[in-house]
Amino acid sequence: MSGPGAGFEYPPTEVSWTKRDILLFANTVGCTSNELHFLYELDPNFSVFPTYPVILPFKKNDQEVIDFYAAQKAIAIPGVPDFDARRVVDGQRLVQFLKPLPTTSAGKKFEIRSKVLGVYDKGRPGSVVEIQQDLVDATTGEVYNRAIGSSFYVGQGNWGGPKGPATENFPPPKGKAPDVEFEDQTSPQTPLLYRLNGDYNPLHAHPEPGKKMGFGGVIIHGLYSFNSAAHGLLQKLGGSDPANIKEFQARFASPVRPGDKIVTSVWRTGEKKGEWEEVRFEVKVAGGKVCLSNGRALMKVVGESKSRFVGDRLSYDGAVCTVRYVGEVSGTSGSWLGVEWDDPTRGKHDGSHKGVRYFTCRSKSLTAASFVRPTRPAENPQSFVTAVIDKYASELAKTAVIKFSNKVAEEVGFDKIQRKQAQLAELKIVIVEGARIVSAYSEGDEPIYQTCPKIVELDLSRNLFQKVGVVVAICSELSTLRSLRLNGNRFQGILEDEDFNNAKDSLKNVKDLALEETLLSWEEICHVATKFETLSTLSASANHLSFLPKAPLSTLASTLVSLNLEFNHFTAIADVASLTGLTSLRNLHLKGNAISTITQDPSHDLPVFSTNLKYLDLSYNQVSSWDFVDALPTCFPGLTSLRFSHNPIYDNPDPAFSTQSKTVTEEAYMFTVGRLASLKTLNFGTISHSDRQDAEMFYLARIGKHLAAVPEGREAEVIKQHRRYAELCELHGPPVINRRKEINPAFLEARLVAVHFTFHPPGEEDKVIERATKIPKSFDIYAVKGIAGKLFGARPLGLRLTWETGEWDPVFGFDDEVEDSDEEEDEEKRNEGDAGDTEDLGEISQPDGKTGKWVKREVELQDGPRQLGFCVDGLEARIRVELR
Repeated sequence: MSGPGAGFEYPPTEVSWTKRDILLFANTVGCTSNELHFLYELDPNFSVFPTYPVILPFKKNDQEVIDFYAAQKAIAIPGVPDFDARRVVDGQRLVQFLKPLPTTSAGKKFEIRSKVLGVYDKGRPGSVVEIQQDLVDATTGEVYNRAIGSSFYVGQGNWGGPKGPATENFPPPKGKAPDVEFEDQTSPQTPLLYRLNGDYNPLHAHPEPGKKMGFGGVIIHGLYSFNSAAHGLLQKLGGSDPANIKEFQARFASPVRPGDKIVTSVWRTGEKKGEWEEVRFEVKVAGGKVCLSNGRALMKVVGESKSRFVGDRLSYDGAVCTVRYVGEVSGTSGSWLGVEWDDPTRGKHDGSHKGVRYFTCRSKSLTAASFVRPTRPAENPQSFVTAVIDKYASELAKTAVIKFSNKVAEEVGFDKIQRKQAQLAELKIVIVEGARIVSAYSEGDEPIYQTCPKIVELDLSRNLFQKVGVVVAICSELSTLRSLRLNGNRFQGILEDEDFNNAKDSLKNVKDLALEETLLSWEEICHVATKFETLSTLSASANHLSFLPKAPLSTLASTLVSLNLEFNHFTAIADVASLTGLTSLRNLHLKGNAISTITQDPSHDLPVFSTNLKYLDLSYNQVSSWDFVDALPTCFPGLTSLRFSHNPIYDNPDPAFSTQSKTVTEEAYMFTVGRLASLKTLNFGTISHSDRQDAEMFYLARIGKHLAAVPEGREAEVIKQHRRYAELCELHGPPVINRRKEINPAFLEARLVAVHFTFHPPGEEDKVIERATKIPKSFDIYAVKGIAGKLFGARPLGLRLTWETGEWDPVFGFDDEVEDSDEEEDEEKRNEGDAGDTEDLGEISQPDGKTGKWVKREVELQDGPRQLGFCVDGLEARIRVELR
């Protein structure tokens, strides 16, 4: 930039707009009734027409009519003449659409930041001032819209300034017929209506200024023709979707008078910049001059205006989906809708087809997407009020009126109507899951606060919402609402939804919130949850979360008590370390993830959660090491209740010594309780004092077996794996360690089992006959029975052999999931005594001198070819012989 005035920056100008301003603008530039997303504030796709920002430099913050001339004369450009704003018309304008504008500026501070790019002397015709204007969020600095425009000051040239650079031209292709043409019939009211947007130049309302400037009277705003052409292009080529236009520009060539018909001719060039195609256009007055030349736009060309847009939520035969793409598919004819199904198993691909990616799904499933024709009929959406009435009082729509001489004689079902209305008014729990709800109201609906004012629990799961602001509108009329379920919805633009940002008053009494299967990011989930100022329970399961970055927690830090993050994709406790800031959290549910470790890097510090966190659910994960369990008291210093079943380490707690599958669950229970001193409940079962004593003694005894299995010099390695070893020895005494002498496996001795048989002859129960022999490990149980038959003079197949292991186990029966119910406890008492192949010895002194309720473990040696060495442990075995 060089030359007089170039680089001059005007002071920032604060601007604002309301939804009413947006509706007015769309009406005045030609939007039609099949484009309700521009014309109806409750439409789920309600949007700002893209070129609306061009009006803001005129309107500023004003809602009242302004003195146009005074406003334009407010600030002079240094180094150039003081131009007369009463004789100015638009020259050329380029608009770049950088970020969708919110439908109201409420809650944000926007400003226009303008700078002069150049001031050019065109001689006798006049002067051109070229300015860049950015619409900016003053708080964040984000630029939403950029306009580079020129104003032509009529007859105000010859002041000796530079003539300026040659402008780049975009003429229509020579010799090619337009691809699209459309018309706009103006009227005397056209400029009078358009000026209400904020451009109050008297040139467009009163004939006097136009006569002085040589136009002969009133002319239509140049920006009206500009915006009208933009609307026609978006309607005819962009499907009326504001996301389908990136740039739009034109040169103001000649005036348009009220009553003129303007005709726009459009050419597709086929030249693309990525996904954006260059389109050229020219606007003429019918039978007259070109009024807009040098027309150019960058667009996604999808065809004529249609009712389906990217982001639409549709339901086909009960299957809900989100439109992710609208347009052509290579190798086919016509337009398609690329949809992502809420049920990720319903589709055929993931948004790519024959090697071409058309869109990306939120879901990571390879079968979440399909292409469907726009002509395929979808189920009609409905309002919340309609859905509630349809489900809970459908008879209301079936009433009839009987008349005599045009006078109502009787309303059939009137009493029933009153009853149903009364029932609706008393509803406290409302479930309208999958009801195709898209808005709070439809035309003719009664207010929610009158229809069902007492709702306490509301389930709005799996509906057709696009914006969470619609949910806010519903909740704002339910003062008694305490629980809200929004599972399975696919909310869009959460962080930018202006209707939601000011929603705290509407949601302040809700205590429980469910956002399961919404596929929201953790930042979006927190953004939603923090709007509920007294929220105590949050469920965010099945959202494909793999890591929780730090996000503003606001009041959640002091109010949230229970958090459900089940069935996500976490692999380590450190993935949820940002939750350590939730100081009031008591219950954390992490079931069904892929957690296998505390931290991914062993050198990293362990996350430490609040001491208020008491309950942790880690079931159905991938924990395969007891070191993980040992670290839990460090990470969760307040932990008293744990669910840990269905982890690899719980299903196979001690591979070296656990030989009987039916005792694995009991052993895992004992190990877990023994390792965690502060635990009071495990897998929903309360840990009594005797339960803990038994578990710790069993765990200590098993440590003794591990110590016995290694040389004395390696004991420290084993003890290091058991953090509570010293503490348990202090409580219960050290375990007995019986190391067997090492035998060379090549010797015969290593291949024999010393078996000590005991036999009670029939009718002589007090008599015990004992025999000892050595039997090769390779003998099967049939052979062992043959030897026993010879020793005791009995028929071998008539004997039952029971291996007395010599081990003591605590009373077992700890189910995988213990339900804490009196009914099951009663059932256990009724079945008391049925302990299978065990002998209940009650309170008995054990070899270590401690007392507890233990059982002697015995295993029946079943008939079969299984070898003796695989049925018993070690080189010695005590086998009881009984007649069947």
